[in-house]
Amino acid sequence: MVPAPSLPDPTGPLLEEILVPLLQDYAESFDRGLLLLDHCPETVLSLADQHQLRVRLDEARRSLAAARALRAAAPTPMGLAMETITPWHRLVVEVWSLSARLRAVGIRP
Repeated sequence: MVPAPSLPDPTGPLLEEILVPLLQDYAESFDRGLLLLDHCPETVLSLADQHQLRVRLDEARRSLAAARALRAAAPTPMGLAMETITPWHRLVVEVWSLSARLRAVGIRP
């Protein structure tokens, strides 16, 4: 008996179509967060909290770069675990919140 020919995995293109823009959105949000911190007065966020957020944004940027590199090196399309993406999402929400707080005091970097 001859084995049936294998068909291409249809999830690969869909995964790429969804994940690539999502990862780009994370990168842009992390960059935006760093820009906001450059313009953030202590009255909006304490220096200690600014430092902590900057450290987490830098760490997330490195983690995102590593995930992108691993995906690019993989021979087949590869997703990311929710355990990886969830902290990034929480960080994006923090960036949105900081942006809103800055806008409330008239700062629009």
